[in-house]
Amino acid sequence: QVQLVESGGGLVQPGGSLRLSCVASGSIWSISIMGWYRQAPGKQRELVAAITSGGSTNYADSVKGRFTISIDNVKNTVYLQMNSLEPEDTAVYYCHADGVHTYAGYVELWGQGTLVTVSS
Repeated sequence: QVQLVESGGGLVQPGGSLRLSCVASGSIWSISIMGWYRQAPGKQRELVAAITSGGSTNYADSVKGRFTISIDNVKNTVYLQMNSLEPEDTAVYYCHADGVHTYAGYVELWGQGTLVTVSS
C-alpha cells in the first residue's frame, strides 16, 4: 500500500521553530512533486510550499523567508523547516505528493495531517 506518513507537528511558542517530515512508503518508483498544504479552522486548505524532484520550489507569500522545503529523492521524504512561527501559522498541515509512479500507474496522495499550534 502506498501512503504518506507525516510527523513533527506540535505546540510551539511564537518565534519558535518546528520541522515537519513526510515519508512516502510502499512500492514507489518515483515522485514528481511533493509539498505541504495547511488548513486553519474555518478556512480553506492552502498551499504552503512545494518542491519538484529536480529541486524547484514554490512558496506561499505568507511563509517566504521563514519556511524552507527540501526533498530527499532516495528516501522519498519531504521536509518543511518552519522558523519564526506566528500564531497565524496554526493549522493542520497536510503532506501531498503528485505524479507518484507506482506499479498501478501514476497516483496522487495525501497524508493524514499533523497539527501545528503556535501559542504562548
